[in-house]
Amino acid sequence: MNSDSQFSGAADPGDTRPILIVPYMWIGDFVRNHTVVRVLKERWPNRPVDLLTTSLCAPLVDYMPGVRQGIVWDLPRGRLAVGRQLGLAKLLRERNYGTALVLPRTWKAAIAPALAGIPERVGFVGEFRFGLLNRWRWGEKKLPRFIDKNAALAQPDGAPLPPEWPVPQLQVLPEDITRWRQANGLSAGAAVALAPGSVGVSKRWTYYPEAARLLVERGLEVWVVGGPAEKGLAQEILAAGGPGVRDLTGNDLRNGVLAMAAAGVAISNDSGLMHIAAALGTPTMGIFGPTSPYLWAPLNGLAATVVQDKSVLSCQPCQSTICRMNDHRCMRDIAAVEVVGIAERVLREAGAKAGT
Repeated sequence: MNSDSQFSGAADPGDTRPILIVPYMWIGDFVRNHTVVRVLKERWPNRPVDLLTTSLCAPLVDYMPGVRQGIVWDLPRGRLAVGRQLGLAKLLRERNYGTALVLPRTWKAAIAPALAGIPERVGFVGEFRFGLLNRWRWGEKKLPRFIDKNAALAQPDGAPLPPEWPVPQLQVLPEDITRWRQANGLSAGAAVALAPGSVGVSKRWTYYPEAARLLVERGLEVWVVGGPAEKGLAQEILAAGGPGVRDLTGNDLRNGVLAMAAAGVAISNDSGLMHIAAALGTPTMGIFGPTSPYLWAPLNGLAATVVQDKSVLSCQPCQSTICRMNDHRCMRDIAAVEVVGIAERVLREAGAKAGT
């Protein structure tokens, strides 16, 4: 069976050529890439699957079942970087990939797989990539969600979308969580992880300090999780919550993964850490304002999708990174006491489930 028919039809169990996924590199999108991995492994169980990754996202690969390895290669966003592209192409050529799924529609994303001579280079039509891709897909704009666009590339051309996609999975060993708690001087009790950051200020719920204070008053330990950009937010939350709050923000994404895995419940804006927590199986509360939960919530499902329900806002969801009307009411009208009440309920339900 030639490579054309292998990708457009039934799987060949004798095909063992590795597959490369060129994914989107935002943290949340990278987590959702695991659905694509799972679709490919269902289709070709004997073909190894690798992920191209940035240094930032690389720790996530270690927790993704079904991924053979991550190819860590940082490319600048604002320029072509011919030398870096040539270096990546050389590395990919040495790995002898049979198929590359190029998820982003950008021209730059398809350069290295083409220069590497990967026989099947699959992607949607976009940005004049003729010659760089050789297995074109059409109809991307008709697909409703981001995950539909990506996972459809792992299916045979023209196949209907399934009723449900396999959900992303991140798996952390219990002993790794125990060691992480000990290294950070954390107790073994249930804690609430707060993820106050996001790309775009309009997606940030501003009442995390008050929520932390209320949670600590109820005897709960609170962890603030995020990257270096969230240090300022963490200090505000610490000032409000006092010694019951721990700042766990930092440069290493692995620390964020372990914190979310260890937490009893996670409260997050629409952000990468929300997708990490949900993929780990941690009960996760996602706070949504300008973005649509239908389009952007994790496939895993959330313990609670928190949205304001006091009024109907004509601008919601705007999908904008900056609020330009209604004074951010889609987030301001979600009260801290409401979120804390939901968190307590989620913790009780999780505890009751664990006890059964």
